[in-house]
Amino acid sequence: MPTAKKLPSGSWRCQVFSHYEDLCGKDGKPVIDEKTGKQKRKRIYESFTCEDPTRAGKRRVEAQAAQFAEQRESRTRPVYQYTFKNALEKYIEERTGVLSPASIRKYRSMQRNCMVPLDNYKLKDLTEDIIQEIINTAALKKSPKTVRDMNGLIVAVMNRYRPELRLQIGLPKKLRPNIYVPSEDEIKRLLTAVEDTQMEVPVMLAAFGAMRRGEICAFDRKRDLKKNTIHVSKTMVMNPDSNWVIKAPKSYAGDRYVTFPSFVIKKVRKMPDDTVGLTPNELSNRFKTVLKHAELPHFRFHDLRHYNASIQHALGIPDAYIMQSGGWGNDSVLKEVYRHALPEVQDKMTNKALNHFENMQHEMQHEPQGTQ
Repeated sequence: MPTAKKLPSGSWRCQVFSHYEDLCGKDGKPVIDEKTGKQKRKRIYESFTCEDPTRAGKRRVEAQAAQFAEQRESRTRPVYQYTFKNALEKYIEERTGVLSPASIRKYRSMQRNCMVPLDNYKLKDLTEDIIQEIINTAALKKSPKTVRDMNGLIVAVMNRYRPELRLQIGLPKKLRPNIYVPSEDEIKRLLTAVEDTQMEVPVMLAAFGAMRRGEICAFDRKRDLKKNTIHVSKTMVMNPDSNWVIKAPKSYAGDRYVTFPSFVIKKVRKMPDDTVGLTPNELSNRFKTVLKHAELPHFRFHDLRHYNASIQHALGIPDAYIMQSGGWGNDSVLKEVYRHALPEVQDKMTNKALNHFENMQHEMQHEPQGTQ
């Protein structure tokens, strides 16, 4: 560890080796060492001083020098000379075998569409100010979620290859998601519209079991169905090569068992094949067409999960069970769904509260008054 020395002024000074500089004469020509025949080099030191004459000042200046020495050592690593483009590519390649195809595809998309301004910066030259400026520029054109995802990937790359740089980037505020919860009437009309079609089972699996698009498309009746319960253990996702593949769920919570009403299972057993025979994109596109022909308002196929969660919540089913049956890893999404509860459910809850307050007031008016 570098040791500080006390100056005549009482201040502490600590010097630590920084780098070499080639020596040149007054004419600008290299100074050659006669013994080695090579250009002479001069050792350059970085100085740190502290005016506090106490031992605390000595410790402070030595800590600064030690931090500089540690960073200097990291700058000698080959990876420190990478451009951000090189480092990002290496980071993605390292994780291709462990992350989901969807995550890798998302990284590749950000690599093409978000990270170009950083491509030619060397890791050693990147600072928090440079990254903050690029994030600020991105925030003018991209959504807060995209900017936050972009920052997350930048921080991950820097933590991997330049861990001494601790980034604290200011980010745009999150926007409250615009969640749509289909009403009971809309679900009934939807079920009528898809009756005896290829879309009937997918709609039922989502509305009555909170299964996701990819989970429905990966469902295999022969392997996954037992009595009235479906084992959700796979999902269909698009890989970086734009091919649909079947893989394990992205999260631990995604692997679950979902029990369905008997009328849904009867429809599942009547399917002509063991699978629904659709990809997630085909499912979404056909769902749009169904809504249009049924003259229903536009909403996403995924919103059928919100209907399921909202109904279970209204019935008083504990959140822990709703999260388990729907494969949610935390309750943040559920809380957003509940804020957009079904209008008819909201009315019932409001009337229930109003009736309670009315009864309380009625009882107060008829209670005997105490004597003074």
